[in-house]
Amino acid sequence: MSTHPSTVPVRAMLVLGTRPEAIKLAPVARAMTSDAQFEPIVVTTGQHREMLHQMLGLLGVEARIALDVMRNRQQLSELTARLVGELGVALREQRPDLVVVQGDTTTALAGALAAFYEKIPVAHVEAGLRTGVIDNPFPEELNRSLIGRIARWHFAPTPRAARHLADEGVPADQVFTTGNTVIDNLLWVLAEGTGASAFRTTARRILVTLHRRENQGERMRGMGRALTRLARRGDVEIVLPLHKSPAVRDALLPELDGQAGIRLVEPLDYVDFAATLAECDLVLTDSGGIQEEAPSLSKPTLVLRTTTERPEAVEAGAARLIGTDPDAIVGCAERLLDDPAEYRRMAGAGNPFGDGRASARVLAQLAEDFAAEVPVGLTTSGPYSAA
Repeated sequence: MSTHPSTVPVRAMLVLGTRPEAIKLAPVARAMTSDAQFEPIVVTTGQHREMLHQMLGLLGVEARIALDVMRNRQQLSELTARLVGELGVALREQRPDLVVVQGDTTTALAGALAAFYEKIPVAHVEAGLRTGVIDNPFPEELNRSLIGRIARWHFAPTPRAARHLADEGVPADQVFTTGNTVIDNLLWVLAEGTGASAFRTTARRILVTLHRRENQGERMRGMGRALTRLARRGDVEIVLPLHKSPAVRDALLPELDGQAGIRLVEPLDYVDFAATLAECDLVLTDSGGIQEEAPSLSKPTLVLRTTTERPEAVEAGAARLIGTDPDAIVGCAERLLDDPAEYRRMAGAGNPFGDGRASARVLAQLAEDFAAEVPVGLTTSGPYSAA
């Protein structure tokens, strides 16, 4: 690929399919829209169709292309094949200068793979997260590792993530530590002040999010029983936005529906979720992004997983990785609820994930490289160089 004329905007296709991708790419898309050096082309795949389209407008993002890849209870292999095929068509029609993917979803992997097939360079936002266990979380750990073999730009949220990439042989001149764009978006949304909290009482407020594939089934039913035990204390209000996944609902509804002290709500749009997070006292989650958002608002977080690709929050003391055993969940939550000194220690640990300027750093690096006197291709050096 030749150098890009400085007078022509860089056409950047941002591929997103899930709610977390929209949240983390929205500040990049907004920044590109307001920068004459870029022309953003936002493509939604529909992987989280209902949750995604209810929020894009609220985040100031307009999708130019909307695909429809989801089928009821389809297998990952079917979803991946459909995504690669339809994204390939979109890429051939639009011919962007680069493709931007975020994180570790099936959409992100398919976007990177389709771009590679079309010989279009890939920028990976939130690169370098690793647990070291190929199937935990599943399939995200493999997805992000594979994207790491394809990407030309690796925008790592933390120094640890950048070190993971260096350890895997990614050339140093392709890795950039930026902070996490999720902080950019959280601060923007809270500044807008348009969200409404889902909490309704003055009790101790616990926000819970559960959805991971590896936790579904009996393990998630056990988590539901743990939440019931916490609710029976009588001094807490638990809000749980129910994921749209039938497997999640099949596990949680029989355990939690109708329980006093537990509010099951439909998935919140992001501005309402941000307001709910800002108002809670404690977070219990198996999600990824909330492990980054909660510390920025001084919310102690218990991570209901056996591994995490975001150990920075754990090391800082803002989060704890406690596993999925119901007794451990109840015990750790009650310690924070009943021990003010322990609660203050976690709440005051700080946020290791950035200062809210990650998107500006992403754009600055892309603008510099496209304006440089060297060609921008799939790679510039290293074991996967086109040379």
